[in-house]
Amino acid sequence: MEVVARSSERAGAAMRSRAEVDATLQTAKLNPAELLPAVHCLSFGPQAGGGECCLLQLEPGLCAELEAGHSLVIRGEKDEHAVLCSKDKTYDMKIADTSNMLLFVPGCKTPEELNADPASCNVIHSQIAGFSNNYWELRRCRPKLKKLRKLLMEYPYDGPDSQKDQTLTFSKYTTEDLLSLIQASEEEILHQLQVIDACKIEGYWRILDFDYEMKLLNHVTQLIDSESWPLSKVPLCACLEELGSLEPREMIEHILVSYGRKYVDAGEVFFEMCEDKICRAIAQMLLQNAVKFNLSEFEEVWQQSVPEGMTTRLDQLQGLALVDKSSRPETICLLKVEELPEDNQERFNSLFGIREKWTEVDITPYIQDLCAEKQTVGALLTKYARSSMLNGVKVYNSRRPIS
Repeated sequence: MEVVARSSERAGAAMRSRAEVDATLQTAKLNPAELLPAVHCLSFGPQAGGGECCLLQLEPGLCAELEAGHSLVIRGEKDEHAVLCSKDKTYDMKIADTSNMLLFVPGCKTPEELNADPASCNVIHSQIAGFSNNYWELRRCRPKLKKLRKLLMEYPYDGPDSQKDQTLTFSKYTTEDLLSLIQASEEEILHQLQVIDACKIEGYWRILDFDYEMKLLNHVTQLIDSESWPLSKVPLCACLEELGSLEPREMIEHILVSYGRKYVDAGEVFFEMCEDKICRAIAQMLLQNAVKFNLSEFEEVWQQSVPEGMTTRLDQLQGLALVDKSSRPETICLLKVEELPEDNQERFNSLFGIREKWTEVDITPYIQDLCAEKQTVGALLTKYARSSMLNGVKVYNSRRPIS
């Protein structure tokens, strides 16, 4: 244990001597043998005050990042709750009050440091630079990425001949712009840009207009069919050579990257086309202009619309379309998870507004992105929904009235 002698006097007052400290210990009936020999005598510095400094409680990993020279960034606009971001993680920030006053003492040694230094047996006079009754507490949270897609979808890119791109002045976003606007770490933002198939055009991040994207995909799939290439080995150079006169070569390559897996064989770049993603995109094209679609008719048209050799399955549409097996005939409609609210309670309110009762299988694709680290879908359902049995099947409905 270390002795700390506090003084309410400002700097410049007489400093305590060792004899005065020993007398204080005797008055307090403390045994010096049970204490470290070093004594900290604290006094307030001339500029000491509250509210001028903020304390931040960090987990060991974040401390290590700062010690390694990396930065932590607080992000959020005026109408948003601030978050703190490291290079690859996002944290909620919350003020925690403490009953003990926290003192800022520059150069103060801890008991462990003093114990390791046998020479530290004198009275150490330290000045308090500031104090606080609270600190910022951090809790790992999901990055707030819905705004990213919203910003890029304001003006999707629909080709080099677009009159809109040539005549209208609208916001475009660089990586630096997105880092200043999106409440997420740099790695989380860059990963999400890949997930939503964004691409850089003239230094700005853009999302392709869906109709233009399908036009590009159609060019590629028709070429694969006409050349009788296997879907697992589509040559990049040949695609660029054949389709370069129709669309920009960088757009052809982007659609191959978006709908395929790139690899190199014998020094040449090839793509293995992703069956599930292509089938999913074609399903979206078929569903986007219909409120509801007869399920059996849709499945027939869908299979006829995909490239030869591909097989459609309903599980390819998780988070994109919702099947209603209770209606007669069974129906399917477009319901995209990325268009649902980002807040947990608002998401569940929206889902229970669409359908009163959900099975776990049906609702999982629409809530699994809400799961925090080490949280399960079951835990989310327990918190935000009430379960019951319907015809021998467990279903979930809202815990609160839905207006």
